[in-house]
Amino acid sequence: MNAPPQAGSGTAEKLGFTAGAVVQEFGYDSDVDDDLRFEIEDLTGTELEDEDYGDVADAALIWWREEDGDLVDALVDALTNLEDGGFIVLLTPKAGRAGEIDMAEVGEAAATAGLHTSGSVNACPDWSATRLAAAKNRR
Repeated sequence: MNAPPQAGSGTAEKLGFTAGAVVQEFGYDSDVDDDLRFEIEDLTGTELEDEDYGDVADAALIWWREEDGDLVDALVDALTNLEDGGFIVLLTPKAGRAGEIDMAEVGEAAATAGLHTSGSVNACPDWSATRLAAAKNRR
């Protein structure tokens, strides 16, 4: 059985984050995985920007739970500051965890928001990550 990824395991790099990238974070709460957050900040060399950030971001990081509302709205909000060619990493609680989301719902919400999924990974002990990219002709 594989152990869950730990900080420094390269998860941030596998998700597509790179040095110098500006990452806007949505859905931060006490249940997020700080090790993954710190790994992203260490790799990018920048602090994660909050939901009120008003400039262009290279990527968005969304922590999303079933009770958080409308996922389509959250994805559209994350697209607002996203650079062309940027991507979204959607983190959802793993199956069996409080707030888990059906992956079919993630796919439907992504399609409605004009995004497509480009892979999911076991991001950290309690969260799965799905990488979402904008359709080439979204603008």
